[in-house]
Amino acid sequence: MRVTVFLGSDSDFEIIKEGLDILKEFEVPFSLEVTSAHRTPERTSRLIEEAEKSGTRVFIAVAGKAAHLPGVVASQTLLPVIGVPVESTALAGLDALFSVVQMPKGIPVAAVALGKSGGANAALLAISILALSDDELKRKLAAYRRKMAEKVEDSSRRIKEKL
Repeated sequence: MRVTVFLGSDSDFEIIKEGLDILKEFEVPFSLEVTSAHRTPERTSRLIEEAEKSGTRVFIAVAGKAAHLPGVVASQTLLPVIGVPVESTALAGLDALFSVVQMPKGIPVAAVALGKSGGANAALLAISILALSDDELKRKLAAYRRKMAEKVEDSSRRIKEKL
């Protein structure tokens, strides 16, 4: 596996679904596990170790509320960790966002946007990291971005036609 994705809860699946689709589109192998920094700390540690042994190069950790999962993963690996904070009803996701971005010096976690766009961006950031040593992946990422730009230009043309 090149990317390992950890969900703090199965309810986080909808947040990462688009990101998983992007990893599939780019043909990046990934694994997906539900594990909790608080409820299953031993399992989380074991999964990190197994992922590293199986060839993981980047971790994505999705978590809400206290959102300690990304930080716990980062504390146990030297590999890049991308944290995806999940919105909650109580604090609108600010608690999760702060937990991901306020990591102590020396244990970095890359943070992406709250919610589903964060899930997609986490996958794209993981792909960017992997593309540093994979020219084919870099080519695919450049093509993906060109398609995004073309969609914007198409939207602009269509909206002008309505005038």
